Amino acid sequence: MNHAFYSLLIFTVVLGLSSCNKADNEPTSSSTSLNLPEAHFDYVNSNLPDHFTTDLPGQPLPTSVNGLDNTPADNPITNEGATLGRVLFYDKKLSANGTIACASCHKQDKGFSDDATLSVGFDGGLTGRHSMTLINSRFYQRGRFFWDERAGSLEEQVLMPFQDPVEMGMTLEQVVSTVQEQDYYPELFEKAFGSTEINGDKISKALSQFIRSIVSYSSKYDEGRAMSASPGASFPNFTAEENLGKNLFFQTIPNGGGACFGCHTTEAFVSANPGPQNNGIDALSTTDLGAGGVFSNPIFVGRFKTTSLRNIELTPPYMHDGRFETLEEVVEHYSSGIQAHPTLSPALTDENGNPVRLNFTAPEKAALVAFLKTLTDPTVANEVKWSDPFE
Repeated sequence: MNHAFYSLLIFTVVLGLSSCNKADNEPTSSSTSLNLPEAHFDYVNSNLPDHFTTDLPGQPLPTSVNGLDNTPADNPITNEGATLGRVLFYDKKLSANGTIACASCHKQDKGFSDDATLSVGFDGGLTGRHSMTLINSRFYQRGRFFWDERAGSLEEQVLMPFQDPVEMGMTLEQVVSTVQEQDYYPELFEKAFGSTEINGDKISKALSQFIRSIVSYSSKYDEGRAMSASPGASFPNFTAEENLGKNLFFQTIPNGGGACFGCHTTEAFVSANPGPQNNGIDALSTTDLGAGGVFSNPIFVGRFKTTSLRNIELTPPYMHDGRFETLEEVVEHYSSGIQAHPTLSPALTDENGNPVRLNFTAPEKAALVAFLKTLTDPTVANEVKWSDPFE
């Protein structure tokens, strides 16, 4: 992307001060200007590579993302809608004291996750779980969101943090009112939806469009895949260690691998499974029931949504509670630490129903970590169209 070109197009809109019943001494957004290009960024055309859109024949699991896109028919991505969503995503005025935005817990340079174990809310409180990456959110056929999948769609999910008493501390009515008070929003809403009317449904749709536009496919893995006939081939741009790790990732357990592809399926490395899974990080669920706290069926106890592995190097700590600080700890868990939870996913049990013990060697564990790092896509962290427009 030619940043010099876009810098010529930038215009500045001076913001009005928010008047959402804040005391004069309460902190507000540090941003004083909104910088958007005169010509919209392209959010519609994701230009996915062939290995994202073409299934390899004869494979037991899908390798493409075909059929996994959860974009609803009434909310396709538009350049104007995603632009509005970008502004809403970074606008700190949409919290009770003007200090927190969606981007505060989903940081672009952290893979749209958070480097804190638990994120800090508007008044200093901590969230209940670690911040989940937003990358490749659109590729989850089930379409449910949050670790426990309590939101039935992304459109539903994006409004919930605003109304959480810890995260942003607003009501939906206050969010709508605050958006209405800002002089830069009417034009953005008109371009996105053909009307200056501002309501919760439009806020939801715009935010969802922006988030669904965040797709990663420009990593070292993708470069190697473009030069190879299949993911199982030896990638010419990989080191011997990275190719070993890739083989361990894709191969089944009886063949000496870890069968990681069974849960992190497709070459977007997202879940194609029908619902949340239990990966054996605990023997019993006590303080956090996961999806079991949402759905009445006891099979959901201790189960959590499976996230994309894209840019996983940038999203520590790991798991829903951030218990693992490093990828090495994550790999060690799958090698030797899987617990016999009553709802442990069948893929992680042996023929006797016990937790698998992969017992990787030290070189194999290092190889798996090396492979996971090939999924890092530096363009996501540097892509201007997903960056803070208030800077």
